[in-house]
Amino acid sequence: MSVVDPGFSPASPPPPPARVHLDAGGNARLHPLARQGLEQALTEGWAEPHRLHSESRRAAALLWGAREAVAGAVGAKTEEVHFAPSHVAALHAAVRAVALGRRRAGTTIVTSAVERAAVLDAARFVTARAGADARHDVVGVDGTGMVDADAFAAALTAPGVAVAALQHSNGEVGTIQPVRAVHAAARAAGVPLVVDAGAALGHAVVPEDWDVLTGDSADWGGPSGVGVLVVRRGVRFTADWPEDADSWFPGGVSVPSAFAAAVALQACADDLAAQDSRRRALVDLVRTRVPQLVPDVEMVGDPSNRLPHVVTFSCLFVDGEALVSELDRAGIAVGSGSACTSSALEPSHVLAAMGVLTHGNVRIGIDRTTTREDVERFLAVLPTAVATVRGMLGVGSL
Repeated sequence: MSVVDPGFSPASPPPPPARVHLDAGGNARLHPLARQGLEQALTEGWAEPHRLHSESRRAAALLWGAREAVAGAVGAKTEEVHFAPSHVAALHAAVRAVALGRRRAGTTIVTSAVERAAVLDAARFVTARAGADARHDVVGVDGTGMVDADAFAAALTAPGVAVAALQHSNGEVGTIQPVRAVHAAARAAGVPLVVDAGAALGHAVVPEDWDVLTGDSADWGGPSGVGVLVVRRGVRFTADWPEDADSWFPGGVSVPSAFAAAVALQACADDLAAQDSRRRALVDLVRTRVPQLVPDVEMVGDPSNRLPHVVTFSCLFVDGEALVSELDRAGIAVGSGSACTSSALEPSHVLAAMGVLTHGNVRIGIDRTTTREDVERFLAVLPTAVATVRGMLGVGSL
């Protein structure tokens, strides 16, 4: 005879806690208004925008409206805005075309040491093709990741500089660069300045001190596969790719994606102040608590002159990839600046240029969905994750 109550059923195990995503830098969740804009544009702007029938004219109008919205957000003219198939494509095109357009002025390219890999790769590519006299001059940074504006200005005055590139801010450590001072020096030297605002647009006010500007839709909550390139009227450039109806990006881009990217950028601009204060509070919480919770930690980047949503730290005696994996097993997704790509197995060139720890790095990118509870859960899990990785490496008692 069974002694089990037929009406009894064992309690179901509690569901696992929802995952916490803290790796929004470069690829944030799609903004709700961007999703609406994408659906609208898929309905109204699906046609080829360069043809003459009504469907194409509607698509062209949406594309022009998207360019107009981006122009308003960055302080440019609509015709100066171009959509690219990616942020990397925008950076490559900017460096290549402006350098080639100014080849009579010289063949030297000046960048900071902490530019995005796409900028550094483009500079090396251009100078390698330009001949033995071409140079890529790299200006160093201090321990916070900030470039020396005076040193950058001095590099601009060297003979034969074709183009210079300085990021608005570093997406790996959050430090904001002295773009205004460098642009003034570049203007005095007659050198166009390319400013990579890929980590800043949609998150911080970007001053209008630039000649060429790039942005990344996915970073501000727009669709991936859309970059922005803005070229001031009067900047000389020459394409080193075949001629096309779209002079910068042959074949153009998806009209619905470009429209949704513009909608998201406008939405971010509308609540920038509210998001800024909320996210800075969360970043300050991480910067304060992590050194209290975990021994032998180095907080990275400028403590105050920084982006509102990025925070980075490095742990001594920890492998960065192992720590990211351990946090992932605990339901926490973070990034790491310990390698440029997961397969490169090389230290971050940004951290190396700063002279800080290049291993055991954790990078957090906060988006509009991140809550204090998310950050508190990360802080609760982190000490155990670090201890576990240190134990696996045999340094738990150090």
